Amino acid sequence: MPLILLIAAGVVALVFGIILLNFFGLWLRALTSGAPVGIPTLIAMRLRGIPNSLIVNARITAVRAGIDVSTAQLETHFLAGGNVDQVIRALIAADKAGIKLDFNRCCAIDLATSGSGKTVFDAVRTSVNPRVIDCPGANSGKSTIDGVAKDGITVRARARVTVRSNLDRFVGGATEETIVARVGEGIVRAIGSKETYKGVLENPQDISKDVLNRGLDAGTAYEILSIDIADVDVGENVGAKLQAEQANADKQVAQAKAEIRRAAAVAAEQEMRAKVVEAEAQVPLAMAEAFRKGNLGILDYQKIRNVSADTEMRAAIAKDSGKTGTK
Repeated sequence: MPLILLIAAGVVALVFGIILLNFFGLWLRALTSGAPVGIPTLIAMRLRGIPNSLIVNARITAVRAGIDVSTAQLETHFLAGGNVDQVIRALIAADKAGIKLDFNRCCAIDLATSGSGKTVFDAVRTSVNPRVIDCPGANSGKSTIDGVAKDGITVRARARVTVRSNLDRFVGGATEETIVARVGEGIVRAIGSKETYKGVLENPQDISKDVLNRGLDAGTAYEILSIDIADVDVGENVGAKLQAEQANADKQVAQAKAEIRRAAAVAAEQEMRAKVVEAEAQVPLAMAEAFRKGNLGILDYQKIRNVSADTEMRAAIAKDSGKTGTK
């Protein structure tokens, strides 16, 4: 019996020793940092497959920065697929900058940005330090935004949009691509409202004011602070080009209509000639009918032949005289 008790005591001591070896360092570090975490909690983390060192270090960092976050909150966010380190960094940055951001909201932003290449810390940092977005974007394949003034002259512009994150709309809000698209549309509309391209070149800030007053950041994850026209240039005369193309099209239409009229005239002429030929073909038949009825005699027919021959001779003489006069 004493031997069994001794063995049991040895097993308990061994288990206790293993626990001390595995968790004593973390427990002691949390305790001395003012963010105590019980050994049972550490054991439970290990059983749930949660890296206890990650949770303990995150809690220590938060508590030392004056942010009270429990290990249960950190564990829940980790199990949801969140980035615990980025959440703690974002909370600290927001607290130091005086931005109101609670733990649940921060976790929601972290989960929303997962897989997008951005982090919740970037969102908070952009809220503190505004960023500049080029318009058009580098991935759009265009170097300028082209608009046409009312006089038909193309004006090419480039803009720089200064934005900061709106944490209240960051989850579910439209991304910066939407900002670029809306600003581009606003610039095209502002240029199109000008009577002449000279008005755009003289006062490019009018475009910025007009676009900025349209509230283009509504429903997006950002707040537009300013829109600055970085460059303005004059392009081609689209109005003149369109007028020339329209004139050419009208010319082709007129030519087509004239060709239709010419073809109709030719067809009418051919029809009249056909009728003349048809009428001439009726003459011999009429003469034959007159012979049969006795209305035309041989002498009358001979006179007709003489008149016809005389007419042909006169025409030939006139033709020969015309050639001689020309020589």
